[in-house]
Amino acid sequence: MDADLDTLATALYVQADDAVKRHPGLVPPRPAVGFRPSITDAELVTLAVLQSLLGFTSEARFLRHARSDAHLTSMFPYLPQQSGYNRRLRKLAGLMGWLIRALAAQTTGAGDDVWLADSTPVETGRSRETVKRSDLAGFAEYGYCASHSRFFWGLRLHLLTTPAGLIIGFVLTGAKADEREMLLAILDDEHLPPRTGPQALIADKNYFGREFEATLAAGQIHLLRPARKHEPQRPGARFFKPLRQIIESVNQTLKGQLDLERHGGRTLAGVIVRVWQRLLALNTAIWHNDTIGANIRRSLTAYDH
Repeated sequence: MDADLDTLATALYVQADDAVKRHPGLVPPRPAVGFRPSITDAELVTLAVLQSLLGFTSEARFLRHARSDAHLTSMFPYLPQQSGYNRRLRKLAGLMGWLIRALAAQTTGAGDDVWLADSTPVETGRSRETVKRSDLAGFAEYGYCASHSRFFWGLRLHLLTTPAGLIIGFVLTGAKADEREMLLAILDDEHLPPRTGPQALIADKNYFGREFEATLAAGQIHLLRPARKHEPQRPGARFFKPLRQIIESVNQTLKGQLDLERHGGRTLAGVIVRVWQRLLALNTAIWHNDTIGANIRRSLTAYDH
């Protein structure tokens, strides 16, 4: 296989189509008798990933581009209207979430004995009037972003990755959710790649606490983090900066290249599916690069045009 958008789209479609056939519960049920959709769920998920990789934050603009692109029209003879595309995608968050984990499990390095954990803000509104009118009220909330030294209103994306940048665990919560509790919830996920021995987990200084670290240790997970104020120097400190930079760069890829901060979601279902869309695009690129033996796994440059 080659590192081009057409080959990636074909490979992803095969994975998505197999998932729908093997796990029909991942997609909305349809009556046995009635209209047959002109575009399948697997094709819609593939289109959503292409939209992210090509850098389109507007669904309407992406669909106009797709209709004018000979490569895309040859792969997708029918392209829906924006309203139908949006409505059906919101119901496919379950399939996208399943594919994120499935592609990660098929990628070399999924069973790496080093993990990295972090969280990043997903802003959903800035003005006071937006906060008052938003359909996300009750789930989105005010939180603080230490890396940018500012408050924001929205959600927080918690990630667990490998050193190669592969996303193997994720959860989207309110902005004030405890990072430690969310990490434990991710680690309790039965879909995580199996471990064959002790695991090293690198995180920032917010992942602290005697009980928290004892819980990790009971699961053979050794936490490596910077020392907090008034704490003695912790083992492995020399590895923190370069390895911590990896997950920071994963967040930057999601925000800089895949436009996570410009998701455009206005409802909870809309935000979730747009965030999963970006995570799936990143894991798809890493999985495909790994499959074809590319030198750099977390590179999107072959697919953004």
